[in-house]
Amino acid sequence: MSVDQRVTALIDRLTDLDESWRGVFHAVPRHMFVPDRAWCDAVDGPGHLIDRGADPEAWMDAVYSDAAIITQLDDGATEIAEGKGDYTSSSSSPVVVAAALGLLDPFDGDEVLEIGTGTGWTAGLLAHRLGDGNVTSIEIDRAVITTAAENLRRAGHAPRLVQGDGAVGWAEGAPYDRIHVTCGVCEVPYAWVEQTRPGGVIVIPWTPRWEGGYLTVLTAAGDGTAVGRFYDGVGFMLLRSQRWDLPRLEGSYRKSSTYLDPRRVVRTSTGADIAVAGLLPDVYGAHAYQEGGEFHLSLWSGESDAQVHYAPDYKAVAVLQRGPRDLWDEVEAAYLRWVSWGTPSKARFGMTVTPEGQHVWLDSPDNAIA
Repeated sequence: MSVDQRVTALIDRLTDLDESWRGVFHAVPRHMFVPDRAWCDAVDGPGHLIDRGADPEAWMDAVYSDAAIITQLDDGATEIAEGKGDYTSSSSSPVVVAAALGLLDPFDGDEVLEIGTGTGWTAGLLAHRLGDGNVTSIEIDRAVITTAAENLRRAGHAPRLVQGDGAVGWAEGAPYDRIHVTCGVCEVPYAWVEQTRPGGVIVIPWTPRWEGGYLTVLTAAGDGTAVGRFYDGVGFMLLRSQRWDLPRLEGSYRKSSTYLDPRRVVRTSTGADIAVAGLLPDVYGAHAYQEGGEFHLSLWSGESDAQVHYAPDYKAVAVLQRGPRDLWDEVEAAYLRWVSWGTPSKARFGMTVTPEGQHVWLDSPDNAIA
């Protein structure tokens, strides 16, 4: 297949892509922003190295698939061919890129701040749509932004690139009509709200410590707040200043049990996920299915953690908790509170960001859940 055919096939799969973006995806093809050696985070199989020199067809197949292409591991400390370690820079899945740009919905002439330049592909898409002078992209990693600048130059674009901490935005160019965030965020930095024009939009991958992650659209209300709702589920690398460090805890566990199946808590509904994340914003959760139908849920926050283990041949679920907080008890109460509300879906929840912080609400910004 020719490059044009590959781009067309990719665009045809992006069923939600607005017509105004189709020509942009053709004009700024993804392969111009992917290095010759990268790690394909395959959608339907294990991740694998792609090497343009060794197998150019396989490289092109991966680039024009729906997969995220990982371009950096461990902030550059690990060779990409290893495929192990923390993913720290990438070309996001085209499906996710299209969804985020659709939610961004810029008007002609809008000024956009992008948080996280990465390979430069989305900065290039925005620059082609809006003009180089209307796009500013900020990236914390010097090596990443240097490569992005070269990629953009080859593609014929020169948006303003800034090396710096995206958490503080770029006040020199404010106010912006749109802020496009390409990294996961637990807490929305208030600087982004301050730098958005009233009525302007911030599109973020909200990535709570609890289960899940969601494309979230916040609109600046003009009163120092931003308000919005949750959309597609996504997974993104975290903003560097908000990365999670797992604690090393010591001490004995308190043993107990529960009749609530932890699988229900983490897999019943995205509405439940948002409710637990909103009620317990500082609680991390990680789960794994094990052999024989067993299921394990780990929780931690500060100096406390909990281990919850379900086995199909036991009526009660084993619970181990330690530290000053009983984290499973808190999660159980939060989940059952969601049940008592009538198990509302994701569509009924939203978020408000203020100078004091952020909170999740149900049905109306006036009804904060915590």
